[in-house]
Amino acid sequence: MPNAAAEKWITNQKAKTTMNKNFITLTPRKVALGLPLGLACASGFLPLNAGAQDVNLGTANNYAVLAGSAITSTGPTVINGGLGLTPGSAVTGGPLVNGSYDVDNAAAITAQNDLTTAYNSAASLPPSQNLTGQDLGGLTLTPGVYTFSSSAELTGKLTLNGEGSADPVFIFQIGSSLTTASGSSVVTINDLNSIFPGISVYWQVGSSATLGSTTAFEGNILALTSITADVGATDLEGRLLARNGAVTLDDNIITAPPAERLVSAVPEPTTAIAGSLMLLPLFAGTVKILRKRRTT
Repeated sequence: MPNAAAEKWITNQKAKTTMNKNFITLTPRKVALGLPLGLACASGFLPLNAGAQDVNLGTANNYAVLAGSAITSTGPTVINGGLGLTPGSAVTGGPLVNGSYDVDNAAAITAQNDLTTAYNSAASLPPSQNLTGQDLGGLTLTPGVYTFSSSAELTGKLTLNGEGSADPVFIFQIGSSLTTASGSSVVTINDLNSIFPGISVYWQVGSSATLGSTTAFEGNILALTSITADVGATDLEGRLLARNGAVTLDDNIITAPPAERLVSAVPEPTTAIAGSLMLLPLFAGTVKILRKRRTT
């Protein structure tokens, strides 16, 4: 007949076995099925535009017009946003500037450096479609990166369909010049941020850009050399940013949208914590399975 100590040991072992069996509730199949759900729940905490390809303009966002050599205005031009110029210092024609005014100073130098970085970043993106030889007029494009090996022309209306996205990004890589015919237009539709047309539209131009008279344009022009807006191009929603040359204006109205909110590829701390909490049941299930294998 077993002694009291032996009976107590047998009773404890039975209790542990029963506890382990009751504790294990997830099978490998359940954990596998729970993985996509856990990941989906965690990713739900990621910022909405985490996957967007916005071009970071840096401090160049502070300017509706930024030039390298000179800024010339004819007629009652209105610049709704800052004016920046460097290394040149000649601003002629007295445009009305509703925003910062920085000429050949530290702020302008920083903005030009940021513009160079943004220009190179936009130029290096892999294109999603080559439009070389096609007139942009009459086209309807969805978010993406569009490239022209040489010049690009717009005659008529270009429609940019955001497809209901909260942050549709359109990037145009143009090898040499961009020219719009008189009366042409760029129109964004189905964009949840449509209150600010052109906020996520970028035109990287390898030489110079010319906007024909009465052009209605949307987007941020990043030109290597110069930008010219002909008379009556008064509906310009975006920025005219020239790295090396001049910006020439003629009775225009340029309105810069607010700076686009860019999202880092690294989740913010609150995002990471929230995602980890959503995955706790998955991790717990894995531990339970390992325990089960160890006890069998």
